[in-house]
Amino acid sequence: MMRTKLSLHRGAALAALLLAGTATSAHAQFSGDAGSGSGGASTSGASAADPAAGKKDKRGEGQRKERRVDVSPYLEVGQVITADLKNGGDVLTYSTAAVGVDVSVVTRRAELAAGVRYEHQFGWGRRQRDQDIISGLARGRVEVGQGLNLEGGALATRTRADGGGSDSSLFIGNRNNVANTYSLYAGPTFARSIGGLDVGAGYRFGYTKVDVDAPTLLPSGSLAQNVFDGSTNHVAWGSIGQRPGDLPFGWQVSGGYEREDASQLDQRYEGKFARADVTVPIGPTVALLGGVGYEDIEIGQRDPVLDTNGVPVRDSSGRFVTDKSTPRQLAFDTDGLIWDAGVMWQPSRRTSLTAKIGRRYGDTIYTGSFVYRADHATTFQVGVYDGLSSFGRGLSTGLAALPTQFDPLRNPLSGDVNSCVFGEQGGGCLNNQLGTPTAAQFRNRGIQAVMSSRAYGWSYGVGLGYDRRRLLVPATSPIASLNGITDENYYLFLTAGHPIDRDSDITLSGYLNYFDNGSPGGSDVQSAGITASYGRRFWRGLTGTAAASLTAFDQDGFNSQLIGSALVGLRYNF
Repeated sequence: MMRTKLSLHRGAALAALLLAGTATSAHAQFSGDAGSGSGGASTSGASAADPAAGKKDKRGEGQRKERRVDVSPYLEVGQVITADLKNGGDVLTYSTAAVGVDVSVVTRRAELAAGVRYEHQFGWGRRQRDQDIISGLARGRVEVGQGLNLEGGALATRTRADGGGSDSSLFIGNRNNVANTYSLYAGPTFARSIGGLDVGAGYRFGYTKVDVDAPTLLPSGSLAQNVFDGSTNHVAWGSIGQRPGDLPFGWQVSGGYEREDASQLDQRYEGKFARADVTVPIGPTVALLGGVGYEDIEIGQRDPVLDTNGVPVRDSSGRFVTDKSTPRQLAFDTDGLIWDAGVMWQPSRRTSLTAKIGRRYGDTIYTGSFVYRADHATTFQVGVYDGLSSFGRGLSTGLAALPTQFDPLRNPLSGDVNSCVFGEQGGGCLNNQLGTPTAAQFRNRGIQAVMSSRAYGWSYGVGLGYDRRRLLVPATSPIASLNGITDENYYLFLTAGHPIDRDSDITLSGYLNYFDNGSPGGSDVQSAGITASYGRRFWRGLTGTAAASLTAFDQDGFNSQLIGSALVGLRYNF
């Protein structure tokens, strides 16, 4: 009898933990969110109602007690040399001057991690022009009242305009085929127990912009996709639920609304949902999950301007010009019943597994997550996602999924932020969001795994994944040939750092990327690179850096490249 009571108690605790994050479990129903779309691996493809998310919040509370405010502005100068080692290309040389700041804040009510940098490159010779580069990544949260938080994040980075990878080593000394990407999100979230009920709500505003200097170069006969321009998106959600106690199960009722307006072809995404969920403990470590609801989603866009030959007109950046006189046509339209069912397993406070199968978008979907926290410094996360997304909504969601504490990692030669971040709260990668800056909406499926650890004086980080996008374009549009095109991206990023002594350290990083272009005549892209850097502190805030990298790049229809680069530089932290 005692064992039965203990089993019921642990089962109820498990269900209570599952329902503890009601504020964002409703949020996770939106397109592009973890467990629903292209969410980042930091939430491992599940809603924040998962035990993993709950434990991460508790870890954050513990960290906030260890008050830490570290603001490190700096000036940096360097000299870079780069050469194509395979094709006998010219050796390019340029100097750099940069100003930036790294921030890490942990207090009782706030957490913030950020790194922002402005760099000017002075080219030597006619082949290497001067250029300005703004890069940075920030993620933070501030508690403004009981249960009420303000959250936000921002990103400035570079990616390939034609897809095929986001690793910054591809752009060392080169501005060709570069899409400068800027994205931010901000909004309040609320989660509190009121009268025995868990009440949650939130709102998020997102903005994303991509600048392209010139149309991308593609092999002859290939079909060029439309490069993303800019968009704004709004998300609002709310939920109410009750933990097990008076009832042998937990329940939640939730609903929300999302809208995105993109400048490209006057595109619009609009979705709303309402649903009810239950969590039923069936053992001390296992609970059954189930939910049913209603969803209504519409995606539409206008036609491009056509020339006298009926060919879509593009502007100087290679984007389609919008024909404002045409009506908006639907690229995707669904409404009706949605459901999902699954299981949650939590054998310990450090380990949790969630797996679900359901029906959405007129199709069967599979989502899931696995989180294992071996100790305070080691976290392993896996997320499986399936949903509708876009370049703009995906970046807003990816930023929101990143931890609020991470080590700001940059490519030492290009100065750009790395696509993956790692820290004591875990990590996350934006590769699946940055891989292809397409202007089209798309069905998004994939898996991402992230590991972050510190052991034997080394700091490690590994991120890998697979992302699949099927484009959604109106069947009667002049660009209907893009409808159904499927792009696939495989990626791996790893980094390791170790202090040699009190005043010096080494850092190693590497990546692999394969982009399978689904466009007719489209060129697949393969790239790989490795970078090593050595840093030594000379005097107070003065640090010297030496770095070298080797990058291999191969795109169908173009000559393959093997690029070698080296840097020496000085940095002064104030």
